[in-house]
Amino acid sequence: MGSALWIAISGLNASSKQMDVIGNNIANANTMGFKAGKAYFANVLSQSLSGGASGVMQIGQGVTVADVATQFSQGSLESTTSALDLAIDGGGFFIVRDDEGSQYYTRAGAFHIDGDGFLVDVNDYRVQGYPPAAPTLGDINTRNAQSAPVASTSFSVGLNLDARTAAGGTFYSSQTVFDTLGAAHTLAVTYTKTGGDGRWGMDVTLDGRAADSQNFTGLAFDGTGNLDKVYSSTMLDPAGSIAGTASAALVAGRDGQIYRGGNLVLQRDNVNSWSVHSSSDYAHALVTGYGINNVDDRLLIDLDGAGGADISVTLGGSWADGELLTIPFTYTEADPADINVAFSGLANGAAIGNGGNLLWDLTSANAETITGYASSSTVKALTNDGYPSGVLRSLAVEKDGTITGFFTNGQTASLGQIALGDFPNPWGLKKMGSNLFSSTLTSGQAIINTPGAGGLGEVTSNALEMANTDLGTEFITMITAQRAYQANAKVITTTDAMMAELMNIKR
Repeated sequence: MGSALWIAISGLNASSKQMDVIGNNIANANTMGFKAGKAYFANVLSQSLSGGASGVMQIGQGVTVADVATQFSQGSLESTTSALDLAIDGGGFFIVRDDEGSQYYTRAGAFHIDGDGFLVDVNDYRVQGYPPAAPTLGDINTRNAQSAPVASTSFSVGLNLDARTAAGGTFYSSQTVFDTLGAAHTLAVTYTKTGGDGRWGMDVTLDGRAADSQNFTGLAFDGTGNLDKVYSSTMLDPAGSIAGTASAALVAGRDGQIYRGGNLVLQRDNVNSWSVHSSSDYAHALVTGYGINNVDDRLLIDLDGAGGADISVTLGGSWADGELLTIPFTYTEADPADINVAFSGLANGAAIGNGGNLLWDLTSANAETITGYASSSTVKALTNDGYPSGVLRSLAVEKDGTITGFFTNGQTASLGQIALGDFPNPWGLKKMGSNLFSSTLTSGQAIINTPGAGGLGEVTSNALEMANTDLGTEFITMITAQRAYQANAKVITTTDAMMAELMNIKR
């Protein structure tokens, strides 16, 4: 009968420890990433007595708490406003490292960027993952995250050029492009309607400066308003006699003939007059202006005689009456093709394009469409593949743990990938407080991988995992623990009463 007291005391101790576990679970019901414990009981080695039907009678010696096991079931996810609040949907643990290099594991994913640019948890322990282009586990740092500039190498213009525009009429488009230093430049195109039906000359400039070279200088549209040809008409300077431009040079005469180059021959009639000589290949050409804006040696020439001025020519040297000036023209035409425009001499040693050559994309699948419909000239789209430098503006975390940086120049880049760890026996992990676990010989070594790989859970951004404490279950367990405690206390009082009766026998 005396051992009944000790057996009952073991029951009181076990129930008390069970209540401690229940109290801890309830106290941490709002702790992020908390994993509830569960007390498991075991009976104490029984005492064997002789006798009984089997020859042996076994009387138990009470109860003990065999284990308080952590329950690693998934907690509910709570939405947050921070992209760096992360929850694991499935198995695994975030990995963090303290200042001394010790490694811990946690389900609490409330992370932030510290003053040195490192991704850290609420303990200021650095979150471990794979930095960009690094195959080994390490800290994730965003301090030097910057998007380098990329020079524009190609551009495209989507627009309509009004087929009703009179010869000599112009339209203008401009867009911003970038050099190798990220400096912005204005790339402008002036479209000039020539005398030829459906043909427009093009002059491309960079910050108002003409291109060093441009392999095609005109666009030709068919009768349905679609781009049909690209062409180039170039005026050559015979021995430094002239200076001017022929980017808008006419190539179709009033008789419908296409002039593919040839010579324009001019004759000086007198000090104030020039005319087209009969030997000229441009039979309908007319000199329509002389001495423009008080510049006495500047000529305006209509190549097909349809009106307007197709080219301007600035004379060089001195000329006598009756003297002839022969201006050679070259003309090439092709099916729609990309246009190369070259620019050099940018400030600070910067360059643009590939080796100074910008590609006007007219033919790729991504090229903007140019039309020549009888509707208002308008720009519809402007694109190019360059951009300036940018600084980090915000972060996002993908399901596989990839941290994506968004920069002020509109670009994105990976800043690293968060790693997760799992264990052969997670119930062997040691609780370290502050929502941390450490590995032990019982847990085994951590198996590290990226989220979603190797059976690990995926990462959910803008969310935190809450405690997996089930309050309803805890209250029921609390009641059973209380009843067990009361019953064991009753055993003690009853045994005490029996011993008191035994003592009374002597009297």
